[in-house]
Order: sequence, then C-alpha cells, then structure tokens
Amino acid sequence: MTKALNNIPIIRIGFGYDVHKFAENRKLILGGVEIPYEKGLMGHSDADVLLHAISDAILGALALGDIGQHFPDTDKRYKDADSAVLLKKVYEMIADKGYKINNIDATVFCEKPKLKDFIIPMRKNICDILNTSIDNISVKATTEEGLGLAGKGIGTHAVVLISKA
Repeated sequence: MTKALNNIPIIRIGFGYDVHKFAENRKLILGGVEIPYEKGLMGHSDADVLLHAISDAILGALALGDIGQHFPDTDKRYKDADSAVLLKKVYEMIADKGYKINNIDATVFCEKPKLKDFIIPMRKNICDILNTSIDNISVKATTEEGLGLAGKGIGTHAVVLISKA
C-alpha cells in the first residue's frame, strides 16, 4: 500500500445511499442479480439500488460527485442501462487515480422479497466488477419492521474504504 510522506497509508472512505419505488412490468435487479418477484424497481437505468449505492460510495470517497452527475437520467444513453456496466466505469475512475477497493459494507432494506438466497451471488458479481476478493464485499439484507419503505420500494446504504493501490 502506498504511504504518505509521514508513513500513514492513503485511505479514503465513502458513503452511498439509494432508494427506488416498486414498479410494474420491470425486472428486479439487485447486485446484478435478477430476483424473482412480481415487481421491479422504477428508474431510468435498471434501478439496481445496491450497485447505485456502491457507485455513490466509491465516487464519494474521492469527492467525484455521484452517479447522477456522471450518468444523468436526462441522457438517453443510460435509459435501461445495466448498473453493473456503470459501476465498472466508476471503478475505472478510481483505478485510474491509483486507488483500489479495500472493502465494502452494504445493507439492503426491504420488506419483500426475502434476499438471503441471493446474497452470495450479489457479492460474487460485485467482487468481479470491482476486481477484488469476495471477502472484501459484505452485503446484508434487513426489513424495516413495517416502518420506512414498508413494501413501497427498496433502499440501500453502502460504505466503502479505498486506498492507493
């Protein structure tokens, strides 16, 4: 790991957050995995809230704005875009600056569907996109006990630690 002149590692932390409402006639994609469910999420892209929150966390770690700034919903190129492709572009931005992913901790919150059977495939997709080990990617799922979104959509928080490669 590259160290600053005072022998302290150069590390950065970022936080991401995203929420999308449920929508009819859409696939539900989380962490790049299609989840069997009666509804998907409304959005300009594929509305993958997990990958969006991770993208925002990574961009935030280097003060590079957010995904809306880089991939605006006013740009037709990103209509129904695969969020995995967008996350890969975000990763390339930080890699070009000499940074690597140390770890990501993300929590998906929704009442339904239950996500426990999809967590490992989500983690695998994310580590493949970000060129890191699955041990560096944590994805958890929780409900809001009928509060908050309460079946209206899905949200995600993500925290990332990056360092000079």
